[in-house]
Formats: sequence, C-alpha cells, structure tokens
Amino acid sequence: MRKLLALASLFVATIFVSTTETFAQTTVHYVKQGETFWTIAKHYNVPLLELQRINQKQTDVLFVGETLRIPQPISQADKDLLARLVHAEAKGEPFAGKVAVATVVLNRVDHPNFPNTIRQVIYDRSGGYYAFTPVQNGEINEPADREAYRAVEEAIAFRGLGSGSLYFYNPKTAKSEWIRSRQVTVIIGNHVFAK
Repeated sequence: MRKLLALASLFVATIFVSTTETFAQTTVHYVKQGETFWTIAKHYNVPLLELQRINQKQTDVLFVGETLRIPQPISQADKDLLARLVHAEAKGEPFAGKVAVATVVLNRVDHPNFPNTIRQVIYDRSGGYYAFTPVQNGEINEPADREAYRAVEEAIAFRGLGSGSLYFYNPKTAKSEWIRSRQVTVIIGNHVFAK
C-alpha cells in the first residue's frame, strides 16, 4: 500500500511540475474592461483563432479578470521581413490589398505544399526563380513603411480566417497561364488573389 501511495504521489508531482513548467513558459493575460479577442490578439501579435483555440473558447465571450494563455507570437524579425515584402509587393495598393499580401504568406506557412516558416516561404525558389519578385530584384531589402507593419499585424490577428488565398498577381503584367488558371478568391486594387 505504501508503494502504491508513493507511486501515486510521484505521478501527481510529475504532472504538477510539468504543468507548472508549461504554464511558466506561456504568457498570461488578465482580461480588462472593454477588451475583445480581436484587441488582445492584435496586442500580442497572435492569430485570433489560435488565441481562442489555446483557451478552449467556442464563443467570443470574455469576462473581466478572466485569465487567457497567449500563444507564442511571431518574432519581430519575421514581422520585419514580412512587412518589407508587403511594402515592396503592394506599394500604392489599398490597405486591404497589403493585408491580403501578408495573408498569402501566412497561408503558405500553414499549407502543406509550402515551407513552414515566414522566412522560408518568402525566400522559396522553384525552377530557379524566387516566389516573390522583390526577393529576386532586391527590393525586399528596403525598409517598410508604417502601413506595411499595420497590414502585417492585421494579417497575423486574422490568420486562419478569409478565403485561403495562396497566390496573387497583377493581371496586367502576369505572363504565366498557370497562375491565371487558379481559382480567384478576391480582387483588391491591381492584384488578383487566388488559391
């Protein structure tokens, strides 16, 4: 009986320690008056759906003082890189178009046919060509403006929502018949988005 109690105590202690370690590595947020999942997701630069999923929430209802676990955010380096891509690809486009360009990259990260990180997706090569023209011509190295950063933050917060666009192109300049054969999801400004 003592051995059984000792084993049970060891088991409970192991669970407590591993739970504490996991909890200690997770950022915790205490809900304040007027906050929503959207404002919290945007503040921490995490996807809204992931924030709900990690907290096992099926609705948008939050209570003041409630504790939420915050998923691991996207690194500042990845946000900078993504903002530079958005700035180079969507200069002169409406804000929604900039958000959509960032969303294409995030959708590719989440899709099994593409690399698993923002950096790998942006620098992806196929048939000797980069997936994004600004990488090929060096414009990716130019600094992004504030609107590009805002677009990236919005795309991150809405990650997983939307129409699942994986590609975009300008129909006036695109030469590929293959890209034109993809299912169009939305047209914003001078870009056609497709999957």
